[in-house]
Amino acid sequence: MTLNIKPLSDRVLIEPVAAETKTASGIFIPDTAKEKPQKGTVVAVGNGTKDHEMTVKIGDTVLYGKYAGTELKLEGKDYLIMREDDILAII
Repeated sequence: MTLNIKPLSDRVLIEPVAAETKTASGIFIPDTAKEKPQKGTVVAVGNGTKDHEMTVKIGDTVLYGKYAGTELKLEGKDYLIMREDDILAII
């Protein structure tokens, strides 16, 4: 399935991973206490700017800041769109 969206300049579209529903010890986490995920998969990448060449590519798993990016819903799925500078690391 291809998305009908192309980020501009140095922006990246990320699909966040699902929030944890159970702790390592087996305790279930209620919806109100779930942490916002800080890890996701790159779905689309812009072309970059003349001063900034893009480092990430489609399919990379990345870590980003807790409040980074803008949330959007596209074709029934949740995504984040953010500048590449907001990405902290490629896993």
